[in-house]
Amino acid sequence: MAIARQSPMKNATLYFHYPCLDGLVSAMLAWEYLEKQRRWKIANFVPVDYTLRDTWLENPLQKPCAVVDFLFHPSVDFWADHHQTALLNQQAKANYLKRKNSNAFLYDASAPSCAGLLYRRLRNHFSHKPHFEELVAWTEKIDSAAFDSVQEAILGDAPALRINRTLLLEAEDNQEYAKFLITQLRKQDLHYVAGLAEVKRREQQVRRSLEKGLKKVRARARVEKGEVVVFDARKSKNQMISRYAPYYIEPNARYSIGIIRSPEGIGITAMRNPWRKFRSISLGRAFEKFGGGGHQRVGAVRLPVGQGRKVKDVVESLLSKMR
Repeated sequence: MAIARQSPMKNATLYFHYPCLDGLVSAMLAWEYLEKQRRWKIANFVPVDYTLRDTWLENPLQKPCAVVDFLFHPSVDFWADHHQTALLNQQAKANYLKRKNSNAFLYDASAPSCAGLLYRRLRNHFSHKPHFEELVAWTEKIDSAAFDSVQEAILGDAPALRINRTLLLEAEDNQEYAKFLITQLRKQDLHYVAGLAEVKRREQQVRRSLEKGLKKVRARARVEKGEVVVFDARKSKNQMISRYAPYYIEPNARYSIGIIRSPEGIGITAMRNPWRKFRSISLGRAFEKFGGGGHQRVGAVRLPVGQGRKVKDVVESLLSKMR
């Protein structure tokens, strides 16, 4: 009796949004699925962020490839995302619409997280990994800013929150650290991974920096008309500013706009207060015309060095919509 031979595994590349827990967990779920069900060997893990937005469609991807929690690319073989601004132009949208009925294309702009979208659509393939359920639940909570309090958001002590904080640390080995976390989370539960020496070391460093950052925001914050708290600060080596810091300082603000200046460029982030109930404008859409993007409740853009004059335009545009 002849024994059926499995086809050899394909070397493939996995692109994922980073630094972002949703991007990491989405990459882990995609890796599990693509390896077990499609016989892909993920040879390259490539973190990507929105600084690539303007050139993303022009850059060739290493094929075969998967992209998760990030912008659609016409040459992608497997794609999952939940951002409102994932389809960059009409050509990309048309390409996606032609292929969307394939189970290799998972997109839902209403999903709280990309990891949750992947988990729900491919749940039958993850039944042998029961720890995935808790991991995805925490990822949804973090990515949708569904924290119980601002204190939990910034300095919460749950294992998932401690792991998530380590992603804020900028280091030369970030690509290797991202792969390390993806590998560990695929095998182990949150409590185990949060207790690893490298994770604990990074988390303690970030915690100290966040506490210093809270002091900086307190000194730099102002409240604009429309209950919008705005702060403009320069990045420093030992201070880290959480996007939730404005609500630590001004708990009743409706929106926040944060400007962080550094030698590498200027980051502008806006979000609605997740602890107040009101109908929010789409912040992701509000940033789109400036080259950024995001979700309904949070958006961001990074301006290159030398474009500081655009900060005023971005902030005034946001304030006019928020009011």
